[in-house]
Amino acid sequence: MKFKLSADIKVENIDKVAWGAIYTRVDTKNDEYGFFDNMRDRPVLSNEWKNYEINGHIDENSSKLVFGGICISNGKFYFDNFELYIENLQTGELEKTTINNHNFENNPANIKLSGWDTDFPKITADFEKGYAYNLIKDDPERGYSLVIEGKNIKIDDYNLIGEREEYTPQIGTLVSMLNNLSDRVEYHVKNLDQRELDHLHDEKANSIGALIMHLAAAEKIYQLYTFENRGFNDEEEKFWGPALYLDDAGRETYKGHDVEYYLKIYREVRAVTLEEFKKRDDEWLKKTNPTRSSNNHYYWFHVMEHQSSHLGQILFLKKRIPPPPPIIVKEKKKID
Repeated sequence: MKFKLSADIKVENIDKVAWGAIYTRVDTKNDEYGFFDNMRDRPVLSNEWKNYEINGHIDENSSKLVFGGICISNGKFYFDNFELYIENLQTGELEKTTINNHNFENNPANIKLSGWDTDFPKITADFEKGYAYNLIKDDPERGYSLVIEGKNIKIDDYNLIGEREEYTPQIGTLVSMLNNLSDRVEYHVKNLDQRELDHLHDEKANSIGALIMHLAAAEKIYQLYTFENRGFNDEEEKFWGPALYLDDAGRETYKGHDVEYYLKIYREVRAVTLEEFKKRDDEWLKKTNPTRSSNNHYYWFHVMEHQSSHLGQILFLKKRIPPPPPIIVKEKKKID
């Protein structure tokens, strides 16, 4: 089934990276990605009112269509006249669907956006920092429009691979890659329950819970190799060994925990990495330890790509977790 979302937008840039857009996202029944378009490849930069549209599709696996506006960085972002069209499967025509307060004419006096979700932590009533919204008559002919203003916004560098504050250039770039991957691991496992974390795809598979521990253990051993020039001591081997080597020991050890158990350990290990990197520079990355054949940069490149490899494995396993067994309620026999 086809759909089309359109809206009027204009942007008054304050900095060179500001842009606006509309977006649509189709949520699916089995937590996979559906249709998504945020106009990143065709951002709105013009300070003149223009109409923009997104054309997408919904299928039988779709559960919800989410849409709205996007504001990036410092500037003023104007929105008006949202319209949504859904395909009539009998005629094949796109038919207009009602959107409550699609042109922001409802309740302008008290600035309540009837019909729209503004429960977003970055949107406040403070126009000095962050994003704040108002309803104004920018163009008398169109009535009220929504304006969202961004001030003193620091750009989220999640998707910007490169230098980071407090680190030398090469180490900062490495940190950006490590954190991007660990954030993605957390995103994909954070809502899994104990049954899902413990599930074994087959007799030789590892559980998702064990794989999270494996990522932490691998990073831990490379901390010791590169920061302390040693391997695990006996106590560390006892704790980390099953996670590092997995197989039967990992399958037996890592079960019965919730996701926060694993993520807490994962985050604690990463926190040590980040603090230790602040003490080192790009020349350190080039160094080869006398007892090993690889330099420090290779070891930490390996930690990064190791996360990427096992993230793919986690996604594979996540899609193959069977649904929970049905709850059967037995009827009590009546006693006459």
